Amino acid sequence: MLKRIDRYIISKFLSTFFFMLGLIMLFSVVFDISEKLSEFISNKAPLQEIFFSYYVTFILHYGNLFSSMIIFLSVIWFTGKMAQNTEIIPIWFSGRPITRFLRPYFIGATILTILSLLLNHFIIPRTNKIRLAFEERYYRDVLTVNNYQAEYPGNELVYFSNYAAQEKRINDLTIQKWNNDNQPIYFLRARFAQNTPGTNQWKLTDYYEKDYTFPKSKLLHGQTKDTTFKYRIEEMAQRDNAAQALTLNELKRAIEREKIKGSKLVPEFEIELHQRTSFPLATYILTLIGVSVASQKKRGGQGMNIAIGLAFIFVYIFAMKMLTVAAIKVGFPTLLSVWLPNIFFGIIALFFYRNAQK
Repeated sequence: MLKRIDRYIISKFLSTFFFMLGLIMLFSVVFDISEKLSEFISNKAPLQEIFFSYYVTFILHYGNLFSSMIIFLSVIWFTGKMAQNTEIIPIWFSGRPITRFLRPYFIGATILTILSLLLNHFIIPRTNKIRLAFEERYYRDVLTVNNYQAEYPGNELVYFSNYAAQEKRINDLTIQKWNNDNQPIYFLRARFAQNTPGTNQWKLTDYYEKDYTFPKSKLLHGQTKDTTFKYRIEEMAQRDNAAQALTLNELKRAIEREKIKGSKLVPEFEIELHQRTSFPLATYILTLIGVSVASQKKRGGQGMNIAIGLAFIFVYIFAMKMLTVAAIKVGFPTLLSVWLPNIFFGIIALFFYRNAQK
């Protein structure tokens, strides 16, 4: 049963969070419009699509991405105001343990964490597909891929020199296959190759094809050929943030597929998968730090609390970015790169919590 103090703190928590979220997203949208407006006008983006297909999904994505940071600032802000107004002193001296004071904070944090988890795993990947498709059409530079190489199941090596999404064709496609004894069994080279979007159907132009199967080894040459491959152009030509538009099951399948190919995209996909859980759960850690820091009256007032909060956010983001780069560039384990900041700040949260009790 929630007491009056619980309802008071929870309402303060949620109202401050949504107010700050709305304010930050408003500024973010204004800055984004100022940066991209000329591109939208030159590419004749419809106003309806700008609003519904881009900015609604933009707010969902970035608002949820930084929600744990905004929660941290919200906790520091309204808890600091309560401390300055001496609203916390009667609670501290009521004889009840500090855990009783923390209960409504963690109830509010749980509400927002569950909401963020649901958004991260089920809703935002689908809305990101809409946002990224809009960017692809009206804002982004043409997607290009150079010197692609990947090994597919069945000892099949695929290479092409370049691909441009505007032309929708691959140049200099080469496919080689080997048997288990590392002997060549198939070779194909085509000057151009086009994939029918969303299918495994391909059209080859000016191709050479050699089958090494004994005793009927043969070499074929033709101008055009319709064929089927096990891969699609969407899997071979992807932007860096392609994982944002994959649902949970799609992302897991993509990770397994890229692992088989030995793709450099595996760390990025795994980081995206782990961050969808680690960022929301960081809410508990940052809430505990926020309460511990802001619950005591300070000479610097709210300005000191906000300064401390911004310093924590800077260090957290820096640690996350540094470890992410280490995972992508030097092979640092992706699971550790995502969860180490939470572990480190969890220890800091316990330290501040113990000091707050004193």
